[in-house]
Amino acid sequence: MKRKLQAAVVLLIFGLLKLPLEQRVTHDLRAMHLVDEPLHLGAGENMGQMGLAAVFGGLRGLVATLFQLRAHVEFTRVNWAQVDKYYKYVTQLQPRNARFWEEASWHMAYNAASYYLYNEELKPGLRGRLYQEYVKRGTDILNEGLKYLPDSPRLWQKLGDLHWSRSKDFKASGDAYWNSFEHGGLNFTERFAGYAYAQSNDPASWAKGYAILKRLYDAKKTTPGLIEFLKMLEQNLHLPAAQRIPDAAPVRKTPDPQFGPQR
Repeated sequence: MKRKLQAAVVLLIFGLLKLPLEQRVTHDLRAMHLVDEPLHLGAGENMGQMGLAAVFGGLRGLVATLFQLRAHVEFTRVNWAQVDKYYKYVTQLQPRNARFWEEASWHMAYNAASYYLYNEELKPGLRGRLYQEYVKRGTDILNEGLKYLPDSPRLWQKLGDLHWSRSKDFKASGDAYWNSFEHGGLNFTERFAGYAYAQSNDPASWAKGYAILKRLYDAKKTTPGLIEFLKMLEQNLHLPAAQRIPDAAPVRKTPDPQFGPQR
């Protein structure tokens, strides 16, 4: 017992002596942009990440991959709570990898949500509630990832897709697509921002959508969908006839055309 106590004291002293050196090294590495500054989130999140980093150190990438594989196993078992749990570990270990945030969100907002929505063994009310809960969980994951990667056009695009196809919050979808475009996203995100704003419920969003789509129209980047939404916005905004585009609204060939994101 005495020897164990002596060993513990020696380790404590060694750790205290080592700490200033590690702090200086970390400071130098951050100055050279080789190590990221810690992101100031909630105490619980920071403690979780520091704990995982302390345990796994330089093996974080490998361990994250192992947790990802374990999440896939749970996915095949349709165990959504475990999928979510393991992806929490993955994203805590590798918070600046956009792909992990995207995968975690996809499993919750699409796979899990659809599983419960179409599960005929459950009562309709419960199916709807679980669907909404998992859609929200997928949205929360993307928003959390954007705290670490606010300039990621991919995550903004996926958030726009999710709001469009799942939560049907078209204003939020338009904002997300526009953020994606502003941060270097693919060109279609600008167009989808206009489409999303056109389907929202507030005049301010209609004005944003009209400005985007009219700019694309003037740049000769016209599509039938763009013209249809422009004609709809002209009516919603009560534009005088002299300001409206000369094109006629395209005739729909199907009762419900599928505009918007497709994965």
